[in-house]
Amino acid sequence: MPIRLQDVLNHSTLTPADPVVRAAAAIAAQTQLRWIHSSEVLDIAPLLGGGELLLTGGQALALATDKRRADYIWELAERGVAALAIETGTELASIPSSMVAAAEAAGLPLIELRKVVPFVGVMEAINSLLVSETAAQLQQADRASHAMAVELAHGGSLDRILAVLADATGAEVVLTSTAGAPLASALPADHTVEPEPAESSDAPDRARTIQVDVSVRGIPSARLSLHALAGADVNLARIAGNRSVDILALALLQRMPPGLKEMAGAALIRAVDSGTQNWRLQQLAPAAGIPLAAQLVAVVVRSPGSRQPRMAVEHVLERVGHHSASYADNAELLALAVLRPGKTQEDRDAILAGLQSLALPEGTVSAVGPVATGISAAPWSLTEARLTLDLAAGAEPFKAGPGQSGVVLDADAFAVERLAFHTLDETQRTDYVSQQLGALLVHDAQRNSALVETLRVWLDSGCNTAQAARELHLERQSMHQRLQRIFSLCGGDPRGTGRLAALHLATKFVRLPRAGSVTRN
Repeated sequence: MPIRLQDVLNHSTLTPADPVVRAAAAIAAQTQLRWIHSSEVLDIAPLLGGGELLLTGGQALALATDKRRADYIWELAERGVAALAIETGTELASIPSSMVAAAEAAGLPLIELRKVVPFVGVMEAINSLLVSETAAQLQQADRASHAMAVELAHGGSLDRILAVLADATGAEVVLTSTAGAPLASALPADHTVEPEPAESSDAPDRARTIQVDVSVRGIPSARLSLHALAGADVNLARIAGNRSVDILALALLQRMPPGLKEMAGAALIRAVDSGTQNWRLQQLAPAAGIPLAAQLVAVVVRSPGSRQPRMAVEHVLERVGHHSASYADNAELLALAVLRPGKTQEDRDAILAGLQSLALPEGTVSAVGPVATGISAAPWSLTEARLTLDLAAGAEPFKAGPGQSGVVLDADAFAVERLAFHTLDETQRTDYVSQQLGALLVHDAQRNSALVETLRVWLDSGCNTAQAARELHLERQSMHQRLQRIFSLCGGDPRGTGRLAALHLATKFVRLPRAGSVTRN
């Protein structure tokens, strides 16, 4: 039997918290759980897999704006989180009305815990029950996968293969192409048409829908959707859906194998990545729909976990409106995007903006390489995109911008660092930095100050003191005092002199990683 939210609210470890449902009460009783997790981090959604009851003490919510609180609710709902329980009291006196309204609209059961209970005890007790339940679900999912394989071996159609999955999970199963065109669908054999509960028309029931991407020979080919019908086990549908991917990939390979263009595109990316001879690139590019003389950029995405956000990135490249190709392995997602003649910068900016707009797993880092002219230069753009990631990682920890779940880097913004890495060895860079910034480096080392970083930010801002102060979170007077100290140590105000560029170059060199942390190509 699936473990439901109401079972947990009535459990002896949670009843002392005096829980009360504040939003989406109509669906709370039947909401199924996969796991219980606790976190005070507001950006937790990308790290969750769906089906969780999330417990939070409310400390971060108490300090957040109303907009951020509502966004938090929507992010959890869109991730498929089953329910959110917030402890009120000293930190957060009550659940804000903005959160209640957002949870009701999103169909996310919202529970107020009016008394303090140890979250660890709740999670240990309930998760042990969920683990036992998961073991049984894994056995059922394996049986379903075997039955699908038998149906495939006997020549069953996609509809018949999906019918096996639908019967095993009690879910409506739909297979669509990456463009959204329906390929096959099935309902459980014992399904009878009954009206959905009234709340389904008022709020999206995301927790009951599971989506899984299906790739054929490394090429995204379809998306499997399972919608658990009334009474069905959502967690069984989630596990069985993921276990069925290989069978569906084989079925698609038999019936609708990837076209020459898609296969050539994947082969082209692999060839670009491996440094294959130029004749091979010129052979594969036309088959992939990429003109030999096209202007293009390489994109590198590194994302935590075993699955890369390939389809989301491909949709961004498709929105630019030109030919593209991609290839993913367990470490990176690589892509090439063709740019329009005469509008290369516009298209490149659109790719950067599109990547920045994606909701990707926390910890995802991406880089867009410089513009390459012709397929022969594609390996160079890819190498420079990778180098940008390595140089930025060596300089400082990656940090996403406001409202972003991942970091997107522009290789053009690292042009000086890339040039220095290619043309100067570590000793030469160190000597140059010492000549230009020696006094500042000694001052920082002796007094634990940050004059070199202050100078870098000021120079990066175009010597805009007010902007630099904002970036460094300093009062303007403090910023002026730092600049006066910097000028006194490095020979005066560099503005209007040839030393401005020299100092700027040195502040970039000082952030480059040391030898051994980046591999030269």
